[in-house]
Amino acid sequence: QVQLVESGGGLVQAGDSLRLSCAASGDTVSSFGMAWFRQVPGKEREFVAAMSWSGGSIIYGDSVKGRFTITRDDAKNTAYLQMDSLKAEDTAVYYCAAGGYLSSVRLTFISTYPYWGRGTQVTVSS
Repeated sequence: QVQLVESGGGLVQAGDSLRLSCAASGDTVSSFGMAWFRQVPGKEREFVAAMSWSGGSIIYGDSVKGRFTITRDDAKNTAYLQMDSLKAEDTAVYYCAAGGYLSSVRLTFISTYPYWGRGTQVTVSS
C-alpha cells in the first residue's frame, strides 16, 4: 500500500511559479510511475504530467508543455511538479498518483494509477 500527500498549493498571480510536492509513505514508490492530474469542479480529471518508474519516459499534457516539469527523488520517496508561467486556466485541484509498476505504458491513463492523494488547491488570479 502507498499513501500519497500533496503539498505546495496556494493562491498566486498569473506568471508566477509554484512547486507541488507529493510525499509517499508505506511501500517505496521507486518501482512505480508517478503522475499529476488536475480537476476543476464539474469537469473530468485532466492529465498533467507523468514520469515512468525508471525516469525514462516523461509525458506532459499539451496545455502545460514547456511550462511544467515533473521530477522525482526516490531517496526521499517524493515527486514534484514545478509549475512556471502559471495561467488562470491552471486553477484546479492537483492530484498526485502512483501506479504503472515497472511499466512505461499508459502513463496518461487514470486507470493506470491505483494510488491517489487527496489533492492540493492551486488558484491563479489573472
